[in-house]
Amino acid sequence: MRTKTLAAAGLLAAATLTLSACGSGDDGKQPVTVVSEEAGSDKAAIVLDKPFEKPDLVLTDTSGKKYDLRKETKGKPTLLYFGYTNCPDVCPLTMNNIAVAKKQLPKSEQDELQVVFVTTDPERDTASALGKWLKGIDPQAVGLTGDFDTIQAGARTLGISIDPPHKDKNGKMVSTHGTQVVAFSPKTDAGYVLYTEEAEVDDFTKDLPKLIEGAKP
Repeated sequence: MRTKTLAAAGLLAAATLTLSACGSGDDGKQPVTVVSEEAGSDKAAIVLDKPFEKPDLVLTDTSGKKYDLRKETKGKPTLLYFGYTNCPDVCPLTMNNIAVAKKQLPKSEQDELQVVFVTTDPERDTASALGKWLKGIDPQAVGLTGDFDTIQAGARTLGISIDPPHKDKNGKMVSTHGTQVVAFSPKTDAGYVLYTEEAEVDDFTKDLPKLIEGAKP
């Protein structure tokens, strides 16, 4: 894995590593992306020396039932990502990279790994919409929707910035959000690895077995 260990002093700087508007740019094709230079964005992952506490999020899953993130994922290896289904690029690529890597695992480990996708566009991403989208990527993935303010506050505890969905200059709705994936240890339930937008299938493929054990990749 292409990785770096992050000192506590630089924690928040690296946590807000990537902010991406998953929508059209000036040419209607490219996403608008701003990357923090301090964070070393060329790295696929950042191992934190001071892990994040898992967000206290209670939202709604794709079946319309209440889902308590801490309770449901307690003691389980968990990957958490904030994005939205209408994103044309970063979100589906990230989720597909994880899904492809996950398929390389033994069936028992695939069942053990919790992949949680929290929408940043809850008005459009209803439970039904999330379910249909995730079914085409990873039917086992958990999709969560709910109150935007609650989602935004939960993401903020991980240093992930989320702005309310808005129309770009072309009139298209976009959602601007941090694009990192946070890996939580099954041993401590703490978020100890951040995967950046640079992470590829091979990075996840190499790291997932270790993350499932709660080891440092």
